[in-house]
Amino acid sequence: MSTGAALAIRGLTKRYGRLTAVRDLDLDVEVGEVFGFLGVNGAGKSTTIRILLDFVRPTAGRASILGHDCQRAGLAARAAVGYLPGELGFYEDMTGDAVLDVTARLSGADAVRGVYRRELADRLELSASDLGRRIRDYSTGMKRKLGIVQAFQADPPMLVLDEPTEGLDPLMQEAFYALLADVRRRGRTVFMSSHVLSEVERVCDRIAVIRKGTLVLLSTVDDLHRIAARRVRVIFDVSAPPPPALPEGCELVDSMPTEWRVRVRGPLGPLLARLAGLAVRDLEVHEVPFEEVLRPYYREDTT
Repeated sequence: MSTGAALAIRGLTKRYGRLTAVRDLDLDVEVGEVFGFLGVNGAGKSTTIRILLDFVRPTAGRASILGHDCQRAGLAARAAVGYLPGELGFYEDMTGDAVLDVTARLSGADAVRGVYRRELADRLELSASDLGRRIRDYSTGMKRKLGIVQAFQADPPMLVLDEPTEGLDPLMQEAFYALLADVRRRGRTVFMSSHVLSEVERVCDRIAVIRKGTLVLLSTVDDLHRIAARRVRVIFDVSAPPPPALPEGCELVDSMPTEWRVRVRGPLGPLLARLAGLAVRDLEVHEVPFEEVLRPYYREDTT
């Protein structure tokens, strides 16, 4: 598969008997992009990630990472990836340092205990003492932080992250977002799955929503905000005038004695121009929460 994308997926399908977990998926993720891969549990996200890492083979279709076919050149594809699984399965009797040493060698990192690894641990508040302890003594949050360090430590060109902040407290979430910003500045590509939609809104350039194995949405975060309907409350000094014909993209939801409530899709400029000359005392604009914007794409009855 010849493409300039960091990740290219074409016609990807995976069936388990009569169940189709992924159905004819086409997707490109550009180099340097932070991409959110979303959907409810059982939508096909984990199956797709397992195919990318060659843990399972597709029924049909192909995928490549940085030009390496994920099945035909699986070793080369995986060598380009730092992977953080959603469910961490570290050996309980190993120390944190031992886990990082093993995963660094598997990824081909030149310096097993390099400067970057120490920086990552420091930023996530994993001390040398913490890394010397056995995994069985780690909290859930410590295991997640260790997982982040092992995924990032080789400074791979692409990161595949499954629920990266699950189990992290708010301060460590902020530390993780700062790490993401750093790798983005260095041109690394991030493909992440998350149920925390406020997180996706904050860090991702584009998102895809998959439902029952089928892609139902592919968009930039900015475009989703632009097309989302805002709620505008127009408050008048005196009695509200009779509602005029509103510009395209504007819908009068309610008219009360001293105010209008308008739903606006697109820019506010046309509505503001229509209000010019009226005795408007105040204007309240309420952005639609990102969760509400995405909710229709999660529902099974969406067509």
